[in-house]
Amino acid sequence: MQAITVRDRDAGFGGLALTDVPYPHAAENDVVVRVHAAGFTPGELEWPATWTDRAGRDRTPSIPGHELSGVVVELGYGTTGLTVGQRVFGLADWARDGSLAEYTAVEARNLAPLAADIDHVVAAALPISGLTAWQGLFVHGGLRTGQTAVVHGAAGGVGSIAVQLAREVGAWVIGTGRPHDRDVALDLGAHAFVDLGADDLSSIGDVDVVFDVIGGDILERSVDVVRPGGTVVTIAAPPKARPRGGRAVFFVVEPDRSQLEALATRVREGRLRPRVGSVRPLAEAVDAFTGPRSGAGKTIIRVADEQEWGRR
Repeated sequence: MQAITVRDRDAGFGGLALTDVPYPHAAENDVVVRVHAAGFTPGELEWPATWTDRAGRDRTPSIPGHELSGVVVELGYGTTGLTVGQRVFGLADWARDGSLAEYTAVEARNLAPLAADIDHVVAAALPISGLTAWQGLFVHGGLRTGQTAVVHGAAGGVGSIAVQLAREVGAWVIGTGRPHDRDVALDLGAHAFVDLGADDLSSIGDVDVVFDVIGGDILERSVDVVRPGGTVVTIAAPPKARPRGGRAVFFVVEPDRSQLEALATRVREGRLRPRVGSVRPLAEAVDAFTGPRSGAGKTIIRVADEQEWGRR
């Protein structure tokens, strides 16, 4: 089969290549998925798990990409809960070969069923951004109806979903970003917008939850706008300070089938809109990630056409 692989840690995006690789093995409790669409996070090339397994052994050439949507074609020994021919989407393990391939082996528990009326491209844009937003706001931030939430990077992949989820739960939502992000954030449901380049964060006032995807000075200054007992949640780096009487939480997103199902339900019902940017075939994946990006949404790689695959 064909896949995008990386061999040289120092080569960066220039080390990505389309190559022929062996068909994956379905271990115990795995499924093999025929990938229809896949996502890629540029930061993966800096993650240790891209280059070594959990025992610290070199595992290159590695297949990056961890978001996927596709169809189950094989069950590993002992696998339950999914069936051959079932549409699924989810998050591949960080320390295993990923989704930029025609087939990939994934732990069944990391996947959720995908309804026939959700396009694979849309589903592939959902796992990392959707789970990160859900876990940041509700699992770690404890956001509830009537509270006020600040979402940094409100027009980005994670932030755009966080804005929508926070608005839906009944929170007052303040999005932040650059001037060109304002219309996007407000369209997604933010009640107000703060320009991080021009506006003073302290003007926001006391809020209950800050959800940060930027880090650095923005993260450190965010502590001052949280009310006593409130929470700062970030995926960027461990915070150096915390709100008085409150919490500062750094976390790494984890797969969760029930949360994936909740996100998919919202997509089906039109209550959640993942931001999809350009869609490119697997053969153009290297160009898609090494060339200029528009910033208008997540780049998705369409690996297989569902109608063509269904006729095979």
